[in-house]
Amino acid sequence: MRHFDFSPLYRATVGFDQIAEMMDRVLASDTAGPSYPPYNIEKTADDSYRISIAVAGFADQELTVEVKENALVVSAKKVADDEKKTYLHRGIATRAFERRFQLADHVRVTGASHFDGMLHIDLVREIPEAYKPRRIEITSSAQTRTIENAVN
Repeated sequence: MRHFDFSPLYRATVGFDQIAEMMDRVLASDTAGPSYPPYNIEKTADDSYRISIAVAGFADQELTVEVKENALVVSAKKVADDEKKTYLHRGIATRAFERRFQLADHVRVTGASHFDGMLHIDLVREIPEAYKPRRIEITSSAQTRTIENAVN
């Protein structure tokens, strides 16, 4: 297993501890992540995204989409009505699953839709005004002295 030292990253950044810790967690896990169900993540606009998950065989009421502590949790559990059916071949996997997606700060889930065996979850990143860049006026030293003299 490879080991990466992020100590220089901690010294060169301020307020990015969460990103470095997340990278440590991702790199520390030796096990491969679950591959079922398959999914796509696409960027639909500058601040909009869509997660599409293949959920063939599941009905709307068997799917659950929740947001818990900056994590999007998608789960499904098939209602057991297969006792009446006899399969000669069963190739469509309808096993229960839980898939987690870590959401970045200020990302909000705006909706979910299910059609054609795909579950689509729409996300939008909304940056608060306090976090948007703003220009700081630079004053000259002569103006600063005039202001200090007026205050004193």
